Amino acid sequence: MPYNFHNFLRAAYLSLTAPKTSPARLTRKRILFLLLFYTVWPLGALVHWFCFFLDDLLFPGHKTQTIEKPLFIIGNLRSGSTFLHRLLSRDSETFTSLTIWDIYLTPSVTQKKITQLVARLDRRLGGHLRRWLYDFDRRTLGQFKIHPISFFQPEEDENILFHIWDSYWTSFLFPFADQMPDYRHFDEALPRKYRHRIMKFYKSMLQRHLFATGQKYFVAKNPAFSPKIETLLEFFPDARIIYLARNPLDMLPSTISWINYARRVFTEPKDKYLYQDEILDFTQYWYRYPLKYLDTHPSPRHLILNYDNLIQRPEQVIRSFYEQFGYPDKPGLDDIVDQAVKETLAFNSDHVYSYQEMGFTREQIVEIYADIFERFGFDKREHELAGMDATTVKVSAID
Repeated sequence: MPYNFHNFLRAAYLSLTAPKTSPARLTRKRILFLLLFYTVWPLGALVHWFCFFLDDLLFPGHKTQTIEKPLFIIGNLRSGSTFLHRLLSRDSETFTSLTIWDIYLTPSVTQKKITQLVARLDRRLGGHLRRWLYDFDRRTLGQFKIHPISFFQPEEDENILFHIWDSYWTSFLFPFADQMPDYRHFDEALPRKYRHRIMKFYKSMLQRHLFATGQKYFVAKNPAFSPKIETLLEFFPDARIIYLARNPLDMLPSTISWINYARRVFTEPKDKYLYQDEILDFTQYWYRYPLKYLDTHPSPRHLILNYDNLIQRPEQVIRSFYEQFGYPDKPGLDDIVDQAVKETLAFNSDHVYSYQEMGFTREQIVEIYADIFERFGFDKREHELAGMDATTVKVSAID
């Protein structure tokens, strides 16, 4: 079993010994979360790993499942990857992805087969269970306002690595990234054997999904795979890569806001904005490292995409890389794009932030990411309209 018990127990130790100055200090909210987590998660892990064992007995074909032309969308957080990922997933004749349901409730072939059986029975009986689940989804995950979340929408499958407790995203629950393995600089910071163990598990999860669903092409959006690009392509030599780049003046404050929002769900820090040094470090790296790798490994299977081009001309951009990457033509793609854009813009976030409030000026951000502004020609916004507060931003619907 590749489960990283050391990391898991380390997170528990750090939580129980967190000082009063820690963002994960032991407030009533934090204690309730820890009690709930350590009651539910270990039981769930036992069920999942038992089902992984059953997969090998009942469905051994998953081990040899081909993963043909998988598409990985990488880049920094808040750079349009969710929009592109969910748009492509609407082309269900071509692509499949992991949803939150797949990741956390049915990661194994066995669990997916049971779910498929229950779904068929429910349809015959009038679909009452399905309607109840979708209503429950709207009343729970649907209440998150900074980022649209649903059990049934494609989600970032870096989360599947929670099942071996080897993901940077565990820091959302346990914000001790500086005391955990350096996932933020994955390829260059972690030993080769360790990296391969993690990626071997990830690949097996994609094989299980494709085997259980019978779909052909897999698409994933994984900003956290930006520092993993070399290891990723070792395991998926047939992969297609889209690197999305967004203006740092939008990306950085949105990322700081999102990470603080996500970690605050499980913690109760005293300050509104934390982790700036951590975020500055990995966002610079997640720009420069994958771009350097792609520059030194040119391939028609790779595409560096400007966020502005995607947002302004989504249909043209998508048709272009369908052809470039060898995916089948989709006659109704324009309708899929139009509907996706309408629904995305209809998502209203009440979340606003100011990069000045976070401790930055426009000039500082431009200087920190100077090479990125130069490469992509991003607007430095040196001539803001008079009377406008240029530092205050509302969360974009297309993040």
